[in-house]
Amino acid sequence: MNLVDDLARALAHGEIVPFFQPQLELNSGRVVAGEALARWQHPERGLLEPESFIQAAEDHGLIDELGIFMVDEAWKYAAGWIGRGLPVQVSVNASATQLESTGLTDHIAHLFDRYDLPAQTLTIEITETKAFVDAVGVSSRLRVLRERGLGISVDDFGAGYSTQERLDEVPATELKIDVTLVQDETDDGYRELIRIVELAHERGLRVVAEGVEDESQRRRVEILRCQRAQGYLLGRPMPAAEFGDLLAARR
Repeated sequence: MNLVDDLARALAHGEIVPFFQPQLELNSGRVVAGEALARWQHPERGLLEPESFIQAAEDHGLIDELGIFMVDEAWKYAAGWIGRGLPVQVSVNASATQLESTGLTDHIAHLFDRYDLPAQTLTIEITETKAFVDAVGVSSRLRVLRERGLGISVDDFGAGYSTQERLDEVPATELKIDVTLVQDETDDGYRELIRIVELAHERGLRVVAEGVEDESQRRRVEILRCQRAQGYLLGRPMPAAEFGDLLAARR
């Protein structure tokens, strides 16, 4: 409960900050997107990664506030970079729990109405490995936003619930292949990787390979025609200022 109390205070006092992990377009080598990842600059415990507090946020009703905050931060930084002539897309994670209510999707619609920034700038990555209670309602709300330009990504595909069922539930524009498959060097792993990429292409989805950590993995996903890649080989999560410098250097 101390952690929960601290988190509520952290959201009110600017202790939660976004780090951005680069996504590269494989055919050009350009940084075209960044995944916004929450970090908590705790006054006593130092910099905390999401695994330390996301579950507490979900369990105690703070996840909606945290999700809206991260969308706002990603949108704000993207607007600044685009204003500097550095075109970029940003993505923000959203769990099944967040998408079951209307708060996050209503807030995104408000951003699209209020600010002069292409809706295509933002992608929501659906992260949680469980089914929606109201899949029809979630799909309907996401479809309205997709028609306005929002990107909708099925994250960690190939692990847990993020398989064919998830693709059938949401109007996806992107599929992110789970790190375990990208890093699987076995013949069975390679065949599964081929199957997933072909499935995505048949549905007209952009494919992002997660967890690319060496050149052989990068070559493999490039040969399989994944459009984008993300991982420590290409860039670790970094503060917004450092990410902006990276965009400028790779322009």
